[in-house]
Amino acid sequence: MGKKILILAGDAVEALEVYYPYFRVLEEGYEAVIASPNKKVLRTVVHDFEGWDTYTEKPGYQIESQIAFSEVDPSEFDGLIIPGGRAPEYIRLDENIPRIVGHFFEANKPVGAICHAALVLGALKNNQFFEGRTMTAYTACQIDVENLGARYTKDTLHVDGKLVSGHAWPDLPGFMREFLNLLG
Repeated sequence: MGKKILILAGDAVEALEVYYPYFRVLEEGYEAVIASPNKKVLRTVVHDFEGWDTYTEKPGYQIESQIAFSEVDPSEFDGLIIPGGRAPEYIRLDENIPRIVGHFFEANKPVGAICHAALVLGALKNNQFFEGRTMTAYTACQIDVENLGARYTKDTLHVDGKLVSGHAWPDLPGFMREFLNLLG
């Protein structure tokens, strides 16, 4: 039986950070399941670096989620991917996020967190998952990584045990290579 990967998303998820992992997982012959606060068609955003002090944002493609967070049984999945964008700002508030995300750390399953995904990790009540670890995230999330108890690295890609972290969408090729390597 093929592996099953959960992707946590919501409106304003970064388009490349949800589409690229989704298609790479499918390309490997695995099942990819996109979950969001409610099962619906999600609106993605395109973040780019165009000479501003921060990124710019434009509307992106739409993508359908297959399941609501409340219906997710994380024990059915072999790995977790958390894309960035602005979605992490609000999906971390969903009461199901600690249960879902915590399972993957407790079971030592592969977790891929890119860009603003550190905001979602901050919803976990147990920071022991991050103490002594090193990870990266989008530069603006350095404080959030440090508040988890992890050490922030400016490297754009980092692997620490079963946790793969990436800085932003330009790092997706290495991010997905490392995540898929952890799946075995």
